[in-house]
Amino acid sequence: MKKMLAEFVGTLVLVLFGCGAVVLGGEHVGQLGIALAFGFSIVAMAYGIGPVSGCHVNPAVSLAVFVAGRMGLMEMLQYWVAQFAGALAGAAILMVIAGGAAHGLGQDGFGPGSPGGYPLMAGAVFEVAATAIFAIAILGSTGPKANAAFAGLAIGITLAVIHIVGIQITGVSVNPARSFGPAILVGGQALQQLWLFFVAPAVGAVIGGALFRLGLLAP
Repeated sequence: MKKMLAEFVGTLVLVLFGCGAVVLGGEHVGQLGIALAFGFSIVAMAYGIGPVSGCHVNPAVSLAVFVAGRMGLMEMLQYWVAQFAGALAGAAILMVIAGGAAHGLGQDGFGPGSPGGYPLMAGAVFEVAATAIFAIAILGSTGPKANAAFAGLAIGITLAVIHIVGIQITGVSVNPARSFGPAILVGGQALQQLWLFFVAPAVGAVIGGALFRLGLLAP
């Protein structure tokens, strides 16, 4: 229960601050500021709830950890429930603060839903590759021979760089829960395109997790 609560809170914070930077501060902080908001949120939560749950705050990360053999199936499913619930709660809080979803909640998309007008193929390739890279950074920096004290910083920086590169492509998901919360409340096109941000991060997570499970990236 402590782990589920930690994952709920962590995912709520990621969506509230990350998507909040898009909705409430995007015109002022720009793409770099939004990227840093997502990255710094992960850094804060990594040190805040990492000792409790490992700070996955992302169903794709939990899937990668499961594939790598570092957590069981039932624990992964429990994490998923907490993460999706936390993302929805974070998006709901943001919706109240922003005064409704008329202008979106930082939702992800492709084609007409892409900030830069990138098509489905570009969005899919980016999300798979970026999630695989993110999973590799997480699994490598939290492994038995890694320097755990710096894991949160490494993971947060990786997420920030992914956003710097990818915001114009899809808005950046690499996290089904992060896409789920805003899409459920915004509806319409965001909800119709949500499937990509479940499928592509899952594929990337399996790739990243398998590289460790097979010992190809084992130290």
